[in-house]
Amino acid sequence: MVKNYLGLLHPRSLKEMNSHLQNMIKGRLWVKILIALFLGIFVGFLLGPDAGLVDQDKANVIGNWLALPGQIFLSLIQMIVVPLVFASIITGLASSEDMEQLKKLGIRAVLFFVITTTIAIIIGLAIADLIQPGQYIDNTAIEVTMEGAVGQHVDGPIEAPSITEMPQVIANILPDNPLGAMVEKQMLQVVLFAVILGMAILAMAPQQAKILLDLLGAIQEVAMTVVKWAMVLAPFAVFGLIAQTTIRTGLDALLGMTVYMGSVILGLFILLIFYLMIVATIIRQPIGWFMKSIKDVQLLAFSTSSSAAVMPLSIKTAEDKLGVRPSTSQFIIPLGATINMNGTALYQGVATMFLAQVYQIELSMAALALVVVTTVGASIGSPATPGVGIVILAMVLSSVGIPPEGIALILGVDRILDMTRTAINVTGDLTACLVMDKWIKG
Repeated sequence: MVKNYLGLLHPRSLKEMNSHLQNMIKGRLWVKILIALFLGIFVGFLLGPDAGLVDQDKANVIGNWLALPGQIFLSLIQMIVVPLVFASIITGLASSEDMEQLKKLGIRAVLFFVITTTIAIIIGLAIADLIQPGQYIDNTAIEVTMEGAVGQHVDGPIEAPSITEMPQVIANILPDNPLGAMVEKQMLQVVLFAVILGMAILAMAPQQAKILLDLLGAIQEVAMTVVKWAMVLAPFAVFGLIAQTTIRTGLDALLGMTVYMGSVILGLFILLIFYLMIVATIIRQPIGWFMKSIKDVQLLAFSTSSSAAVMPLSIKTAEDKLGVRPSTSQFIIPLGATINMNGTALYQGVATMFLAQVYQIELSMAALALVVVTTVGASIGSPATPGVGIVILAMVLSSVGIPPEGIALILGVDRILDMTRTAINVTGDLTACLVMDKWIKG
């Protein structure tokens, strides 16, 4: 019965709303972003403490105004991510061919995401342990950069819940107040609520379900309109935010973080190689074909730092260039944009080890295992918005007793790394689409 209903619903695909994203690709948004990035560093250097051309107080005021477009950009993206992901997951469920396929797809996708996220965090920890980027930071520079940093002091590691408490922890994953979960951006709870609501919609009569799906489609269109407005600000946002950071920290502080940045980028490159190995061995497709097919999505994700904002283009790429069935892509892409944050997870591993080395905190094997568990748990269900990696990192640091104030040290270079890891995140989503489509066909 439900299988017949699914054929009557035909929700509109999110990929049909990607026209403005295509225009950004044609307009070479990523080139504008890179130009804005270097201009921001240059202007920040002129106004910052290194050049000494402007009084520091005046420079900080100028930096705040320069960063205003960036703050507006971040707010617009964060504003729409919950309704966009919520609506996209439900319409993606409705695009499934039958309930049996949906069940297999959901279970296998979640397992794939958890396994690859765990591998990503282990790569990050290994790279940081091998390179030891924290050993290249001068203690004087740390004190200057950290001066005035605001953070929550942590006296010791956060204790993991006991076996007695675990049933309640698992029960709390389901939201008893869905609106509250949306307001607080508890994305794992939002995803679960969307899945339950989507399954309930599929169990309804198609005439009634069609009304709700049309409403959700309209919400998607509204959200993508807001994304279009935000993208106009993207180059100005990057310019202003990096200029403000350079004014506050100075160019020397940014250059001093080169080894740390190199460690993160090397880890992300290894993760990309891991995805390409999956394509070559499991999918049995040429690596060059895959990279050529997804380069537009990667560049746009790099430009926007938001995998949610590029979902329509990701779906279109999966279906039109990678040959993935709509029933797979329209479910996996919205789900992956929320719970498949492998690039972000790898970054958490490098950043945690880096700050542990800076503070000269020795992390035991038990502490490293806790980092893996905390990072996987925090990455799954995080908002697919710019800067979310910093929020997750604060939670991870607290779990092993590293002062979250240390985040002030890496904030200066986070904008660059955020763009890079988002490009890897969408690569993971598209890889998952290929794998799931092959497995379901089998």
